[in-house]
Amino acid sequence: MKTKKLVVCAMLIALGSVLSVIQPFALPFGGGITLASMMPVCLIGMIYGMKTGVLSALCFSVIQMFLGASTISAAFLPGEDQMILWKAILMCLLDYTLAYTVLGLSGIFKNKIKNDEVAILAGSAFVTFLRYVAHIASGYILWGSYAEWFFSQEGFYAFGGKILDTFSGNGLAFIYSVIYNGLYMIPEIIITAAVTPIVYKALKNSKAF
Repeated sequence: MKTKKLVVCAMLIALGSVLSVIQPFALPFGGGITLASMMPVCLIGMIYGMKTGVLSALCFSVIQMFLGASTISAAFLPGEDQMILWKAILMCLLDYTLAYTVLGLSGIFKNKIKNDEVAILAGSAFVTFLRYVAHIASGYILWGSYAEWFFSQEGFYAFGGKILDTFSGNGLAFIYSVIYNGLYMIPEIIITAAVTPIVYKALKNSKAF
């Protein structure tokens, strides 16, 4: 049983990693909509519980860190245009370690909600929202200085001008992070919450676990 559990977890982590690099929509400064890449990791937490889920999601976060090595390494390079060391480390913690490890909590509603499909829908929506919150925090702390430039771009000026007239300083940085990360995380939350219960039911009916 332990061997089967290990194999299933490894396969789901691998599947999530492959799906994460397939991005039909990608933003220029990081983040993109994937083919339900968080779904396999959410399944682990629902199938085997939160302890196994968190450990598996932590492994997934390390893989994501390697996949994002070019972005991370650039943050550690010396130079006046680069981040100072503590900010680069904070990026690793917020955008990778925390953002992906929380996915392992997807089984939080199991046995609290009688219907497994509803439980995993609620759980997957909850943990993907937590990931969104982690990215908002990172964007606010690390990338907030880009807010004015972002909202002054031609493609955003229809509402960007109003935002610039309404917000400034920390408020502007926060709104920027919410909007920028929401461009890919809100679709990701919807996709994951919709697909995960369907796949879970199919696997359960096939007696894969």
